[in-house]
Amino acid sequence: MSEELLMIPGPVPVLPRIRNAMSKPMIYHRGEEFRAMYEEIVAALKWIFQTRNDLFVLSGSGTCAMEAAIGNLVRKDTAVVCIANGKFGERLVEIGKRYSDNVTAVNFEWGSPVELEEVKAVMEEKHPQVVTMVHNETSTGILNPAEAIARLARKYNALFVLDCITSIGGYEVPVDDWGVDIAIVGSQKCLGAPPGLSAISVSERAWEMMMGDNDNSPYYMDLIAYKDSFEKGQTPYTPALPLFFALREALEVIKEEGMAKRVERHRRLADTLRSAVTNLGLSLFPRLNEVSAYSNTVTAIKVPEWLDDAHLRGGMRERGVMVAGGQGRLKGKIFRIATMGNITEREVSRTIRALEGALRG
Repeated sequence: MSEELLMIPGPVPVLPRIRNAMSKPMIYHRGEEFRAMYEEIVAALKWIFQTRNDLFVLSGSGTCAMEAAIGNLVRKDTAVVCIANGKFGERLVEIGKRYSDNVTAVNFEWGSPVELEEVKAVMEEKHPQVVTMVHNETSTGILNPAEAIARLARKYNALFVLDCITSIGGYEVPVDDWGVDIAIVGSQKCLGAPPGLSAISVSERAWEMMMGDNDNSPYYMDLIAYKDSFEKGQTPYTPALPLFFALREALEVIKEEGMAKRVERHRRLADTLRSAVTNLGLSLFPRLNEVSAYSNTVTAIKVPEWLDDAHLRGGMRERGVMVAGGQGRLKGKIFRIATMGNITEREVSRTIRALEGALRG
């Protein structure tokens, strides 16, 4: 029997060579071998992020990096504006409220696009010091206007925190050119590595804000401690060594493919899937405007009225393919198919066949 195919928005299938990397013997995490590996990983990630900013790898998932970004920047009185049109945008709101009493959420209905004029009006009223947004909102399958929001944040002299957890590695995300102050990625998404690591880049403007007194900052995710440790080629606390081995191999896979080809592959596979879905009479979920787009790393599809979600996804799983359901208020209303990481036309074709079979019953 063939291995079940994970077509969910993380964790993604991991290539055998990346899995095998985790079986390497342990090394001393304060020694020269680790230093060399860590510096290699950071250099590769900076190339993918397109940044010269400081960058660190955290032994924690994407939410760990989300909290690191907010917790290190924000004090109790920091004015924060969080743009949200899905589950993960709302997660940044929740994290923000743990650290600041001055958080304003700019909420759009899940599946609706970000409206720039509404965001601009809130910024004019609130004068935020920090603005947050999710670039690729996997809960709804929409790509949000990161570059436009970055420009607005700069106009109002706010720092911009961008969740790129499911976009970096699948899209070109020019962190420095856009003016993103903090960008984050998760290992188990477009990078094609196992779950459990995240990476975070930090601009000089962000460091300036962090360096003041902050008795409310996180301990384990203290980015100043990461900065100090990186100068010695270390992490401040024991790193998840097998995952570092895997991440290094996953980044080597990306370098071998090349980012331009990788981005084009993600686009092509998403186009193929979207065409198949609509040809089967199904509807894509998110509503777009002139500054948004369908995600190339996860496609959100409305569950047809004549078939319930459990039977649809269950039918696909019976055929060896697992896809994701809707989250929160979208549970039972949509299902989601990922096209991220190292998948190929073969996996997408297998997924389409499974969907066709599930629809036939």
